[in-house]
Formats: sequence, C-alpha cells, structure tokens
Amino acid sequence: MIGMDPHPTRISLIQAAMQQFGRGGFEAASTRAIAAQAGTNISSIAYHFGGKDGLRIACADAVAERIAQVARPLPGLQDRPDLLHARLVLRRLVRRIVTFMIVSPGASDAVAFVLRELAQPDSPVLDRLYTTLVEPRHRALCALWSAATGEPAESEDVKLAVFSLVGQAVYFRVAAPIVRRRMGWRHYARAEARAITRRMLTNLDRMIGGGDG
Repeated sequence: MIGMDPHPTRISLIQAAMQQFGRGGFEAASTRAIAAQAGTNISSIAYHFGGKDGLRIACADAVAERIAQVARPLPGLQDRPDLLHARLVLRRLVRRIVTFMIVSPGASDAVAFVLRELAQPDSPVLDRLYTTLVEPRHRALCALWSAATGEPAESEDVKLAVFSLVGQAVYFRVAAPIVRRRMGWRHYARAEARAITRRMLTNLDRMIGGGDG
C-alpha cells in the first residue's frame, strides 16, 4: 500500500494508522494502539510525523501516492491522443482500477480511511487529497474522456461521467459484502475481478460510444 518510503517504522505506522483511522475515525484512534499495532513505541509517532495530526496527513499522502500509481500513465492536459488511443487508455485504466480495488492488499484500508474523512467536512485530509490527487487526476481523466468522445473536457457532463466511472469501481469495494452475497461469491479474487472488469468495460463502451477497443 505504501510507496517507496525508506524507513520501515514510518511504513508500519502509516499502515497501522490507516487501519485505526478507517475503523473508528481520527478522534477515536489512540496513538498508543497505533504504535502497538506497528510494533514500535509511541514516541516514534512524534519523531517521524510530529504527532497524530502529522500521521493523519501522511496517511492521506500514502493513499494519494498509491492511487496515482494505479492511475498512470494518463495523458497530460497538453497531450491529446487520437480517439482510438484515448479509448484504449481508458479501458486499460478501468482494468487497473478494478484490480486495485478488488484484489490489491491495502485497498480496503485506504477506502475506509478516505470514507471516514469524507464524513468529516472540516477534515484537513480532504483538502490534501483534493489538491494532490482528486483535482489533477480528475482533470487528466476529463481530458482523456474528451479525446475519446469529442466532448469538451471541462463540461458538466464529462466531469460527471468521469466521477460515475470511478464511482462504479469504488462501489464494488465499499459494498463488497453485499455484492459477494448477491453474486454467490465467497471472496474477491482474480476471477471476480475479471467479471467486474468485463461489466465495467461494457459500461464504459456504452458511455463513450466505443466498440471493442
């Protein structure tokens, strides 16, 4: 889940904190429990992050880093691939997102952490994630969608289309117990990820008017 952070104690603390924050929220999570889960002492939190607030932001940065890796490569706003290439990139991106959401270790903790923060409108994490992840990634996706459809990248419809595409993948993670129960799946694994990917690619093709890509 965590990227190339060089210090193992930092990695362990971020992983533990993301779980604790995701389960009970920032206020309810104790630094003592986080340190114990990480297998270190409580003073490590102050040493590495300056305190609990800094650890919270570090968790946000770890989420942004991991998702940014999943969402690459995306054309920058200065690049405009041709229609067929743009559609191919969108389809590849759907596969990556579903694989991350369904079978990647740590995806559940990351999603739970973000959902907890979304429930707190004054959360500093929201501004951090919006600035470092949501806005730049969403703009890039809108530009890609525009190249794939010919619609204006910053139009209301394109912005909502991109949100709806990503939202589908998020739903399959957030509602995993419901989805698995209704589908008769014991767990999420590669086979289930492939089935979800096929459905999402069909949805994508209908949304952009594409063919087999």
